[in-house]
Amino acid sequence: MKPIVAIVGRPNVGKSTLFNKLVGDRVAIVDDQPGVTRDRLYRETEWNGKEFVLVDTGGLEPRNNEFMMTKIKQQAEVAMNEADVILFVVDGKGGLNPLDEEIAYLLRKKKKPIILCVNKIDNFQAQQDDVYDFWGLGFDYLIPISGEHKVNLGDMLDMVVDLVEKVEMPEEEEGLKIAIIGRPNAGKSSLVNRLSGEERTIVSDIAGTTRDAIDTLIEFDGNKYVLIDTAGIRRKSKVEESLEYYSVLRAIKTIKRADVCLWILDGSEGLTEQDKRIAGIAFEEKKPIIIVVNKWDTIPNKQNDTMKKMREELHAELPFLSYAPIEFVSALTGQRTTKLLEHAEMIYAEYNKRISTGLLNSVIKEAVIMNNPPTRKGRIVKINYATQISTAPPRFILFCNYPELIHFSYSRYIENKLRESFGFEGSPIDIIFEKKHD
Repeated sequence: MKPIVAIVGRPNVGKSTLFNKLVGDRVAIVDDQPGVTRDRLYRETEWNGKEFVLVDTGGLEPRNNEFMMTKIKQQAEVAMNEADVILFVVDGKGGLNPLDEEIAYLLRKKKKPIILCVNKIDNFQAQQDDVYDFWGLGFDYLIPISGEHKVNLGDMLDMVVDLVEKVEMPEEEEGLKIAIIGRPNAGKSSLVNRLSGEERTIVSDIAGTTRDAIDTLIEFDGNKYVLIDTAGIRRKSKVEESLEYYSVLRAIKTIKRADVCLWILDGSEGLTEQDKRIAGIAFEEKKPIIIVVNKWDTIPNKQNDTMKKMREELHAELPFLSYAPIEFVSALTGQRTTKLLEHAEMIYAEYNKRISTGLLNSVIKEAVIMNNPPTRKGRIVKINYATQISTAPPRFILFCNYPELIHFSYSRYIENKLRESFGFEGSPIDIIFEKKHD
């Protein structure tokens, strides 16, 4: 579990600029995978070998001034609860603002490490007086920076790493960690209650009842499981004036912790754009996933082929999750719910599967004979050798003479051949083409 560093502060102090400078090119991830919806709220980054998750709250600023104070207070509150270290950004040119003092008051009440970043200080000698005013906010760590011109960011990151290393990450419960993800009211809490056999989480028809991730430790057939129920993720249109936006951060945090994700869909409503966005987060985190169609008992006029048709529709809508199995359950009646735990065990084993190099190369060789990589401008691509470099997710390197000529569609073809031969049900696969070294 990587520590979370959140950037907070009132509007227009340069939070998003600082975030972009700190994550650099990582913010503009280019991916040929179709249909993946991404969230720009967070990025993993590192400094001097220490990795952490940087969270930008700059995009969370309310548009309506009337609600501004309330929303910024909520933003600070969430940052305090979710982050391990907080970067509190203020505007050195604009000077101390009453809103800065309000946020500082909230931040001081929590025992979290806070670095006060006095931004827009391009020339410390000329702007010393602007910086000194901010010592009055009463924080131990203060540093003048310029996000725009990258002034003093190295020193600031040294502070971050120093504080991050002192953070004690909580001990994880023993057992397979299963994240229950999905948008509000899909039945996540009901499913946790059904699997655990007790009312551990509040279940109601009001969307967004579950605000925080709640862990439930259960035992089934001699195996232990930690069920992590996330707060539901709302559509963006409803999010701008709502604390629900921050549940995205909680869901991300939960997905990162999980061994397997159960993605709950409301069978009575079908797939929405927001559902795809949640799936995109799990896909980007390279986590194994089971698509769970809930409320199956409420579907009217079911035929023998209703399940088959819905499976086909979901895989057509979610081509990037074609490897994910689909289960149809009812959290209310308990129909097929215990099968989910057995399925999660099986998929986690697939996620950690390792293929011997000899067997892998014979499958790749056969795949290449059946379908050669396309040639371009007279250049013929030759795949020389393949090896699996890691598990969770299974990651393969294929060495060839012109990796830059390999098209996404050929990479997908190789992935399909690996799945045909070795399974990997429910598990993402990473395939990397690299230049053959002499």
